[in-house]
Amino acid sequence: MTPTSRSETMTPKADTTQAPPDAAEFRATMGCFPTGVTLLTCGRDDDLTVMTLNSLTSVSLDPLLVLVSVKADGRMRPRIRAHGGYAVNVLGTAQRDLARRFCLPDRPEGAPAARLLGAVTGVFGHAVVPSAAAWLECALHREFEAGDHTLLVGRVLAVSGAASGGRPLVFHHGGYTALPDTPAAGA
Repeated sequence: MTPTSRSETMTPKADTTQAPPDAAEFRATMGCFPTGVTLLTCGRDDDLTVMTLNSLTSVSLDPLLVLVSVKADGRMRPRIRAHGGYAVNVLGTAQRDLARRFCLPDRPEGAPAARLLGAVTGVFGHAVVPSAAAWLECALHREFEAGDHTLLVGRVLAVSGAASGGRPLVFHHGGYTALPDTPAAGA
């Protein structure tokens, strides 16, 4: 039998809890998508601002670009604009406490934050965390308004950690977790 209408070729409508969704439903839905956990840093020493971030996206290999998303009216955006860049530190499973500490509104800044992180100054002047699974230091390339957030595209200037082999910290369903152990190659 040949379908006679579009509705005959499609499966039944998916169950929805709310259409259009509210912010809480949207957040719960997005929680189904596991992400890595990073610390976004801008500046260094007494001039350091840090925040936990899970919105890191690789954008381009030529030129090397990444994207992060920050609150449009938050404290990080004007700092990055003034400094002309930022660093992204990819956290490992042993750094769960740092992720929790720097997601709070009253998170430490300046020298106290640098001490907590064990931060050192990166090649282009932003604090990087040597114990992180990896880090990228970026120059601000472009900004895009996106609702209540701003997308910051950074040109990658320096990286470290590609060979670390550390297990990344993961955020999923509103909590921190880790990837399962995987068998060694060839096992």
